[in-house]
Amino acid sequence: MHSETDPGTTRPVAGLSEDEAAAEARRIITDAYRPTAYRDDTPVPTHGTTPPVAQPGRPPMSQGATDASVLMLAGGTATAMIGGTAAVLMYVSQFADPVVCGLVFGAPTALVLALGRLAKKAKPAPDVHHHYEGHVYQDRRNVHSRTTGVWAKTNNQH
Repeated sequence: MHSETDPGTTRPVAGLSEDEAAAEARRIITDAYRPTAYRDDTPVPTHGTTPPVAQPGRPPMSQGATDASVLMLAGGTATAMIGGTAAVLMYVSQFADPVVCGLVFGAPTALVLALGRLAKKAKPAPDVHHHYEGHVYQDRRNVHSRTTGVWAKTNNQH
C-alpha cells in the first residue's frame, strides 16, 4: 500500500507495518472471494400470476393420468418378467409345452387383474367438502327426469 501524500514510497497507510499491511490485504482479498450462501426461508405462495414451468422428467399431467401411467409401467414390467421367465423355461427344458407355460404363467396375471378390478369397485365414495362465505342456500332435492315421445316431452318430478 502506498501513502496518499507520497506516492513514490512504500510506507504503509494508517501506521501499519509492511507485514501487517500485507496480512490485512490478504484478509480483504480472501473475504472478497469467499463463497457466500443465503437460504430464504420465507414461504412460497401457493398461487400467483406466474405460470407454472415444466420440470425435467415426466411431462405435467393430471393425477389420474399419472396414476394410470404408473399402473401401465408396472403392468408392462410384470408382463415382461413373466414372459421372459416362460421363454427361459421353455428354452432350458427343451420339451416344455407353450400352452401349459401360458396357463401357468398367465394364471397369476389374470388373478391380479381380477383382484385389481374388485379392489377398484370396493373403494368407498369420497367425502365432499364445500367451503362457502356468506349466506348459502342448499337445495338437496333429487330430480328424476323422463323424456318420452316423438316430440320429446320431459317430465321432471321432485
